[in-house]
Amino acid sequence: MKVNYVLIALILALTLPAAITEAQVNSSDKDTIQSIIQQETEDWNKGDAKGYSRCFASDGTFTNILGMFFTGKEEFEKRHQQIFAGIFRGTAMKQNIISLKFVRPDVALVETLTWTSGFSKAGLPPGMHPDTKGRLRTRLLQVMVKEKGRWKVVSYHNVEVNPEVLLPEPQ
Repeated sequence: MKVNYVLIALILALTLPAAITEAQVNSSDKDTIQSIIQQETEDWNKGDAKGYSRCFASDGTFTNILGMFFTGKEEFEKRHQQIFAGIFRGTAMKQNIISLKFVRPDVALVETLTWTSGFSKAGLPPGMHPDTKGRLRTRLLQVMVKEKGRWKVVSYHNVEVNPEVLLPEPQ
């Protein structure tokens, strides 16, 4: 009988925090995060590195699709200025949220699929693989933290999706 009480207590201890957290999540926070993702897409499509970096934390970390690791908002913006002036100049990106999970009311995991097209005739650099429609597809995970009422990206991890992996078309 004592074992049953321990088991029930363990189950409650593991499930109750998740239920409380979900109940505490404000629907406006979901809307705000969706707006941030939409704004990122618009800024990318304008080639606007400053705008694209708007919600990146000053001490945020990011890994690009080649596996290169960087720290800081200045570096994030600088790297995006470089790619918007280079290989990604004039490209169009679509981004769909496939998962938005709040691990706490002030911490969200946002996973998106991206499709980038419109590369110059030179194509993608070595090591990147377009799909049959010439698009670069990636899976992007952003960890966002809410501080002083504002959501910031504290971690940005982007990986290329192999062209042979089946994915839904962007919406």
